[in-house]
Amino acid sequence: MKITVIGAGNVGASAALRIAEKQLANQVVLIDIVEGIPQGKALDMYEAGPVDLFDTRVFGSNDYKDSANSDIILITAGLARKPGMSREDLLMKNTVIVRDVTTQVMKYSSNPIIIMVSNPLDVMTYFAQATSALPKERVIGMAGVLDAARFKCFIAEALDISIQDINALVLGGHGDSMVPIVEYTNIGGIPLNQLMPREKIDALVERTRNGGIEIVNHLKTGSAYYAPAASAVDMIESIVRDRKRIIPCTAYLDGQYGISDIYCGVPVKLGKNGIEQIFEIDLAPAELEALRHSATLVKQSCSDLEKLLA
Repeated sequence: MKITVIGAGNVGASAALRIAEKQLANQVVLIDIVEGIPQGKALDMYEAGPVDLFDTRVFGSNDYKDSANSDIILITAGLARKPGMSREDLLMKNTVIVRDVTTQVMKYSSNPIIIMVSNPLDVMTYFAQATSALPKERVIGMAGVLDAARFKCFIAEALDISIQDINALVLGGHGDSMVPIVEYTNIGGIPLNQLMPREKIDALVERTRNGGIEIVNHLKTGSAYYAPAASAVDMIESIVRDRKRIIPCTAYLDGQYGISDIYCGVPVKLGKNGIEQIFEIDLAPAELEALRHSATLVKQSCSDLEKLLA
C-alpha cells in the first residue's frame, strides 16, 4: 500500500504522521511545492518510527513523479482560510490549485482513490473528480466525519459525558449550510432531545456550523488541522482495512435525496473500493429541504466556476 499526501502544511503533515503511526501503508509520500519542507518533515516523521515502533517509510518530495502508483491520494493543498474569509472566498484560487494537483497525480497513478480535504470541500471534490475522470465512488470528500466530531465534542462538553457514547450525524455541504441531524443523534442510545432542551441543541448546532471559523478566529493566521487530519485518516483506515464503516462523507449523488450531479455529505459505506454504498435515510421535511438547499449552493458555486474557468 502506497499513500501520497499532497500538501505538507499542518493538515497534510499531521495526516502523514498519523498514517505512518497506524501503519496504514508501506510507504507514505509527502509532496509540496516548497523546496525542503516535505523532505525535512518526512525525515523527521521517519525518525520517529523507532520511538513509536512503526516501519512505514516516509518520503518527502517536490516532484509528482514520486507519487507514482499510489493507492490512495490525500489532497490537502490549497490556501488556508483567514479571519473574515468565507470558504467561498477561496473558490477560484483553490480550484486552480486542485485542478493542477489532480492533473499531476493522475499522470503517475492510474486508478487511485482520491480523498479531498482542501476547501471549499464539496466544490473541490467535484472538480477533482471532473479533472481525474475517475469513477465517482473513488473521489471522496472529507466533511461529515469532521463536522460530526465537532458536534460530538460540543454535546459531550454540554452534558459532561464521554465522547465515546455519542453517535451523531451531520449531512450536507461542509460549511455554513451543513445539516446536523438531531433526530439521528443519541447518547448511548438515548435520543439527544431527551437529554437537552431544544434551544440548547439549536445553539450546539449553530456552533457546529461555525466550528471551523471559531478556530480560525483563535489562530488568526491559520485554520484547523488536528481534527481535519484525524478525520481524513479515519476514512483512509476504513478503506485500507476494508472495514466498510458507515460514516458521513462527501459523495457524488445521482438522484438520492432528490439531488443529482453534485457532491454532498451523506452517510456511506466506505471500504477498499471507496464508496461502496450510499444510504438514503428518512429525514424530516425541514432537514431534507436544508440538505437540498445545501446541495443547490454547491451546484451553483460549481456552475459559476465552470463559466469563469472556461
